[in-house]
Amino acid sequence: MRRRRKDRPHVNHERWLVSYADFITLMFAFFVVMFATSQADKKKEAQVSQAIDQAFRTMGLFQSPVKALAASDDNAAVPVNIVMGDELAASPAVKEDLKRIQNQLQGKLSNQIAQHVVAMHLGRDGLVISLREAGFYDSGSAAPHAASLSSLDAIADTLKSSPYDIRIEGHTDNVPVHTSQFDSNWELSTARATKLVRLFIERQEFRPARLSASGYGEFHPVASNETAEGRSENRRVDIIVLPRITPDASTPDSPVPGKTIMKKDGSVFNSNLALAR
Repeated sequence: MRRRRKDRPHVNHERWLVSYADFITLMFAFFVVMFATSQADKKKEAQVSQAIDQAFRTMGLFQSPVKALAASDDNAAVPVNIVMGDELAASPAVKEDLKRIQNQLQGKLSNQIAQHVVAMHLGRDGLVISLREAGFYDSGSAAPHAASLSSLDAIADTLKSSPYDIRIEGHTDNVPVHTSQFDSNWELSTARATKLVRLFIERQEFRPARLSASGYGEFHPVASNETAEGRSENRRVDIIVLPRITPDASTPDSPVPGKTIMKKDGSVFNSNLALAR
């Protein structure tokens, strides 16, 4: 009897199909995820952006409110811009108080406003009081001329009784300056801001902790520098009443007794203002 020959093991030459199938499955899953991401719900994106903006504005990190576009059934909502904006991010009580200060200054400076040497508006940083160079400074000079001191005193008297911090900004046009005092618009704009801060401290006895100064040269224009009128508007010093308070009860601005309190809801109470009302 012949010995039975053992069968040889069968070799599968199609094992590569397993790896290929796994690869195809992964590629399919990848493109499904990419497609799903591209078709995300735009309405939900807008809602998330609005919620994030509201949270950051509550924390005081963003100064601008959401301007969301209304969504319809036919048109998906566009994700909102959570950074840009011109409206002041402050509590209603602070906004009302800044508007009250604006009304007081408009009454005291009605002639200067009519002559277009003073302008005011409530912006995203606070109440902006713009002093045009034509009414307050000689060309190339950092010191306010004597004729403008009465207007500056009126502004300082009104702001002194308020509890808010103040930032003073110097701005110029884009015409280069080169004098014995200043080699650039940076130096001129900064000198004007710091000179006005010093005037508020020495002449009106403001607390230094309430004040800050900065110079921007020609790089923050409010009008076009292509025309003489635009350059005139850009040559200015902005006094900005900020919607914040730096507590320092040891050195009050005014000898009149009073106390300023920032409440948890962001509103402000000042006994001097309450008595004045």
